[in-house]
Amino acid sequence: MSDAVLFDARDDGIAIITLNRPDTRNALSKEIREGLFAAWDRFEHDAKLRVAILTGKGDKAFCAGGDLKEMVERGLAVPPRDMFPVPYDNIELSKPTIAAVNGVAFAGGWMISQACDLCVASTNAKFAITEVKVGRGSPWAAPLIHMIPQRIMMEIILTGKPITAQRAYEIGLVNRIAEPEKLLDAALELAKEVLEGAPLSVKAGRETVMLATEMGRAAALQAARAAHEFTYKSDDAREGPKAFAEKRKPEWKGR
Repeated sequence: MSDAVLFDARDDGIAIITLNRPDTRNALSKEIREGLFAAWDRFEHDAKLRVAILTGKGDKAFCAGGDLKEMVERGLAVPPRDMFPVPYDNIELSKPTIAAVNGVAFAGGWMISQACDLCVASTNAKFAITEVKVGRGSPWAAPLIHMIPQRIMMEIILTGKPITAQRAYEIGLVNRIAEPEKLLDAALELAKEVLEGAPLSVKAGRETVMLATEMGRAAALQAARAAHEFTYKSDDAREGPKAFAEKRKPEWKGR
Protein backbone atom coordinates (compact mmCIF):
# COMPACT_ATOMS: atom_id res chain seq x y z
CA MET A 1 0.00 0.00 0.00
CA SER A 2 1.17 3.57 -0.73
CA ASP A 3 1.34 6.21 1.97
CA ALA A 4 -1.75 7.92 0.48
CA VAL A 5 -3.84 5.66 2.70
CA LEU A 6 -2.50 4.48 6.04
CA PHE A 7 -3.53 1.16 7.58
CA ASP A 8 -3.16 0.48 11.29
CA ALA A 9 -4.07 -3.09 12.30
CA ARG A 10 -4.47 -2.92 16.07
CA ASP A 11 -4.15 -5.87 18.41
CA ASP A 12 -7.69 -5.36 19.70
CA GLY A 13 -9.30 -6.26 16.38
CA ILE A 14 -9.79 -2.68 15.16
CA ALA A 15 -8.34 -1.40 11.89
CA ILE A 16 -7.82 2.34 11.43
CA ILE A 17 -7.79 3.42 7.80
CA THR A 18 -6.59 7.00 7.26
CA LEU A 19 -6.78 9.11 4.12
CA ASN A 20 -3.34 10.72 4.15
CA ARG A 21 -3.37 13.64 1.76
CA PRO A 22 -4.36 16.62 3.95
CA ASP A 23 -2.68 19.05 1.53
CA THR A 24 -5.38 18.19 -1.04
CA ARG A 25 -8.09 17.85 1.62
CA ASN A 26 -7.93 14.07 1.18
CA ALA A 27 -9.71 14.30 -2.16
CA LEU A 28 -10.41 11.02 -3.93
CA SER A 29 -7.42 11.11 -6.27
CA LYS A 30 -6.24 8.01 -8.09
CA GLU A 31 -3.69 7.17 -5.38
CA ILE A 32 -6.28 7.62 -2.62
CA ARG A 33 -8.76 5.43 -4.48
CA GLU A 34 -6.21 2.69 -5.07
CA GLY A 35 -5.11 2.87 -1.45
CA LEU A 36 -8.69 2.55 -0.22
CA PHE A 37 -9.42 -0.47 -2.43
CA ALA A 38 -6.32 -2.16 -1.00
CA ALA A 39 -7.15 -1.18 2.58
CA TRP A 40 -10.70 -2.48 2.47
CA ASP A 41 -9.50 -5.74 0.91
CA ARG A 42 -6.90 -6.15 3.64
CA PHE A 43 -9.47 -5.48 6.35
CA GLU A 44 -12.00 -7.95 4.96
CA HIS A 45 -9.49 -10.79 4.60
CA ASP A 46 -7.73 -10.41 7.96
CA ALA A 47 -9.61 -12.70 10.33
CA LYS A 48 -8.15 -10.90 13.36
CA LEU A 49 -9.79 -7.61 12.39
CA ARG A 50 -13.46 -7.16 13.25
CA VAL A 51 -14.21 -3.44 12.97
CA ALA A 52 -12.72 -0.72 10.76
CA ILE A 53 -12.58 3.02 11.36
CA LEU A 54 -12.22 5.27 8.32
CA THR A 55 -10.89 8.78 8.93
CA GLY A 56 -8.80 11.51 7.34
CA LYS A 57 -5.48 13.10 8.19
CA GLY A 58 -5.62 16.62 9.59
CA ASP A 59 -8.41 18.59 11.22
CA LYS A 60 -9.83 20.39 8.18
CA ALA A 61 -11.04 17.67 5.86
CA PHE A 62 -12.22 14.10 6.10
CA CYS A 63 -12.53 14.04 2.32
CA ALA A 64 -13.39 16.93 0.01
CA GLY A 65 -14.79 14.60 -2.66
CA GLY A 66 -13.64 13.67 -6.12
CA ASP A 67 -10.60 15.17 -7.79
CA LEU A 68 -12.28 17.70 -10.13
CA LYS A 69 -8.99 18.47 -11.88
CA GLU A 70 -8.63 14.80 -12.76
CA MET A 71 -12.21 14.70 -14.03
CA VAL A 72 -11.48 17.60 -16.37
CA GLU A 73 -8.28 16.02 -17.63
CA ARG A 74 -10.03 12.70 -18.25
CA GLY A 75 -13.14 14.28 -19.73
CA LEU A 76 -15.04 12.11 -17.27
CA ALA A 77 -18.78 11.77 -17.91
CA VAL A 78 -20.45 8.90 -16.03
CA PRO A 79 -17.96 7.53 -13.47
CA PRO A 80 -17.12 3.85 -14.06
CA ARG A 81 -18.80 1.55 -11.54
CA ASP A 82 -15.43 0.57 -10.09
CA MET A 83 -13.90 4.05 -9.94
CA PHE A 84 -14.67 4.97 -6.34
CA PRO A 85 -14.27 2.51 -3.45
CA VAL A 86 -17.68 2.38 -1.74
CA PRO A 87 -18.05 -0.11 1.15
CA TYR A 88 -20.89 -2.63 0.74
CA ASP A 89 -21.50 -1.37 -2.80
CA ASN A 90 -18.63 -2.16 -5.15
CA ILE A 91 -16.57 -3.42 -2.21
CA GLU A 92 -17.71 -6.65 -0.56
CA LEU A 93 -17.45 -6.35 3.21
CA SER A 94 -18.96 -8.54 5.92
CA LYS A 95 -17.74 -6.59 8.96
CA PRO A 96 -18.88 -3.33 10.60
CA THR A 97 -17.33 -0.01 9.62
CA ILE A 98 -17.27 3.39 11.31
CA ALA A 99 -16.60 6.74 9.65
CA ALA A 100 -14.74 9.18 11.89
CA VAL A 101 -15.36 12.47 10.11
CA ASN A 102 -12.70 14.95 11.16
CA GLY A 103 -13.60 17.90 8.92
CA VAL A 104 -15.48 18.52 5.70
CA ALA A 105 -17.12 15.54 4.04
CA PHE A 106 -18.27 16.92 0.71
CA ALA A 107 -19.59 15.07 -2.35
CA GLY A 108 -17.52 11.86 -2.57
CA GLY A 109 -16.48 12.46 1.05
CA TRP A 110 -20.13 12.31 2.08
CA MET A 111 -20.49 9.23 -0.15
CA ILE A 112 -17.81 7.17 1.60
CA SER A 113 -18.87 8.28 5.09
CA GLN A 114 -22.50 7.47 4.27
CA ALA A 115 -21.47 4.01 3.10
CA CYS A 116 -20.02 3.11 6.50
CA ASP A 117 -22.36 1.48 9.03
CA LEU A 118 -21.83 4.06 11.76
CA CYS A 119 -20.55 7.63 11.90
CA VAL A 120 -18.79 9.71 14.53
CA ALA A 121 -18.18 13.36 13.68
CA SER A 122 -15.95 16.10 15.00
CA THR A 123 -17.74 19.24 16.17
CA ASN A 124 -16.05 21.09 13.31
CA ALA A 125 -17.18 18.59 10.67
CA LYS A 126 -19.44 19.64 7.83
CA PHE A 127 -21.36 17.50 5.38
CA ALA A 128 -22.54 18.47 1.89
CA ILE A 129 -23.69 16.86 -1.33
CA THR A 130 -22.26 19.55 -3.60
CA GLU A 131 -22.73 17.97 -7.01
CA VAL A 132 -25.40 20.50 -8.10
CA LYS A 133 -22.78 23.23 -7.69
CA VAL A 134 -20.51 21.70 -10.35
CA GLY A 135 -23.04 20.07 -12.66
CA ARG A 136 -22.26 16.54 -11.53
CA GLY A 137 -24.59 13.86 -10.13
CA SER A 138 -25.10 12.02 -6.84
CA PRO A 139 -26.90 8.72 -7.61
CA TRP A 140 -24.97 7.17 -4.71
CA ALA A 141 -27.12 9.27 -2.35
CA ALA A 142 -30.21 7.10 -2.97
CA PRO A 143 -29.75 5.00 0.22
CA LEU A 144 -30.04 8.21 2.27
CA ILE A 145 -33.81 7.78 2.15
CA HIS A 146 -33.36 5.00 4.71
CA MET A 147 -31.35 7.27 7.00
CA ILE A 148 -32.96 10.72 6.98
CA PRO A 149 -36.41 12.20 6.22
CA GLN A 150 -37.35 12.79 2.59
CA ARG A 151 -37.73 16.57 2.72
CA ILE A 152 -34.38 17.00 4.46
CA MET A 153 -32.73 14.74 1.90
CA MET A 154 -34.36 16.78 -0.88
CA GLU A 155 -33.07 20.08 0.50
CA ILE A 156 -29.53 18.77 0.99
CA ILE A 157 -29.31 17.42 -2.57
CA LEU A 158 -31.07 20.31 -4.33
CA THR A 159 -29.23 23.14 -2.60
CA GLY A 160 -25.78 21.61 -2.17
CA LYS A 161 -25.39 23.60 1.03
CA PRO A 162 -23.34 22.14 3.93
CA ILE A 163 -24.85 21.06 7.22
CA THR A 164 -23.01 21.09 10.53
CA ALA A 165 -22.09 18.05 12.58
CA GLN A 166 -24.81 19.00 15.06
CA ARG A 167 -27.43 19.15 12.31
CA ALA A 168 -26.18 15.83 10.93
CA TYR A 169 -26.62 14.35 14.40
CA GLU A 170 -30.13 15.78 14.75
CA ILE A 171 -31.35 14.26 11.49
CA GLY A 172 -29.81 10.85 12.24
CA LEU A 173 -26.88 10.89 9.83
CA VAL A 174 -24.33 10.90 12.65
CA ASN A 175 -24.31 8.61 15.71
CA ARG A 176 -22.03 10.61 17.98
CA ILE A 177 -20.22 13.97 18.10
CA ALA A 178 -16.85 14.65 19.73
CA GLU A 179 -14.42 17.52 20.07
CA PRO A 180 -11.74 17.38 17.35
CA GLU A 181 -8.99 16.16 19.66
CA LYS A 182 -11.26 13.41 20.99
CA LEU A 183 -12.73 12.22 17.70
CA LEU A 184 -10.62 9.10 17.27
CA ASP A 185 -11.11 8.17 20.93
CA ALA A 186 -14.88 8.43 20.43
CA ALA A 187 -14.70 6.24 17.32
CA LEU A 188 -12.54 3.70 19.15
CA GLU A 189 -14.99 3.66 22.05
CA LEU A 190 -17.85 2.90 19.68
CA ALA A 191 -15.78 0.22 17.94
CA LYS A 192 -14.96 -1.42 21.27
CA GLU A 193 -18.65 -1.45 22.20
CA VAL A 194 -19.30 -3.36 18.98
CA LEU A 195 -16.41 -5.70 19.77
CA GLU A 196 -18.01 -6.60 23.10
CA GLY A 197 -20.73 -8.44 21.22
CA ALA A 198 -20.40 -11.98 19.93
CA PRO A 199 -18.90 -11.83 16.40
CA LEU A 200 -21.60 -13.97 14.80
CA SER A 201 -24.36 -12.01 16.52
CA VAL A 202 -22.87 -8.74 15.29
CA LYS A 203 -22.60 -10.10 11.76
CA ALA A 204 -26.18 -11.38 11.72
CA GLY A 205 -27.42 -8.16 13.33
CA ARG A 206 -25.77 -6.09 10.64
CA GLU A 207 -27.30 -8.28 7.94
CA THR A 208 -30.72 -7.84 9.55
CA VAL A 209 -30.48 -4.05 9.36
CA MET A 210 -29.54 -4.18 5.70
CA LEU A 211 -32.25 -6.70 4.88
CA ALA A 212 -34.84 -4.54 6.62
CA THR A 213 -33.94 -1.55 4.45
CA GLU A 214 -34.49 -3.49 1.24
CA MET A 215 -37.53 -5.65 2.00
CA GLY A 216 -41.06 -5.42 3.26
CA ARG A 217 -41.80 -6.41 6.85
CA ALA A 218 -42.74 -10.06 6.27
CA ALA A 219 -39.89 -10.76 3.85
CA ALA A 220 -37.37 -9.05 6.12
CA LEU A 221 -38.48 -11.10 9.13
CA GLN A 222 -38.14 -14.33 7.18
CA ALA A 223 -34.72 -13.39 5.83
CA ALA A 224 -33.54 -12.25 9.26
CA ARG A 225 -34.50 -15.56 10.84
CA ALA A 226 -32.37 -17.34 8.24
CA ALA A 227 -29.48 -14.94 8.83
CA HIS A 228 -29.54 -15.66 12.57
CA GLU A 229 -29.92 -19.45 12.42
CA PHE A 230 -26.17 -20.10 12.32
CA THR A 231 -25.70 -17.71 15.24
CA TYR A 232 -28.26 -19.52 17.39
CA LYS A 233 -26.50 -22.83 16.76
CA SER A 234 -22.99 -21.52 17.45
CA ASP A 235 -20.66 -22.22 20.37
CA ASP A 236 -20.89 -18.53 21.26
CA ALA A 237 -24.66 -18.84 21.70
CA ARG A 238 -23.97 -21.29 24.51
CA GLU A 239 -21.01 -19.36 25.90
CA GLY A 240 -23.00 -16.13 26.33
CA PRO A 241 -25.68 -17.44 28.71
CA LYS A 242 -23.11 -19.59 30.52
CA ALA A 243 -20.85 -16.59 31.15
CA PHE A 244 -23.82 -14.56 32.35
CA ALA A 245 -24.83 -17.30 34.80
CA GLU A 246 -21.24 -17.58 36.04
CA LYS A 247 -20.96 -13.77 36.34
CA ARG A 248 -17.93 -13.48 34.10
CA LYS A 249 -17.03 -11.90 30.78
CA PRO A 250 -17.79 -14.19 27.81
CA GLU A 251 -14.95 -15.56 25.73
CA TRP A 252 -16.09 -15.30 22.14
CA LYS A 253 -14.74 -17.77 19.59
CA GLY A 254 -16.64 -16.61 16.54
CA ARG A 255 -17.98 -20.06 15.88
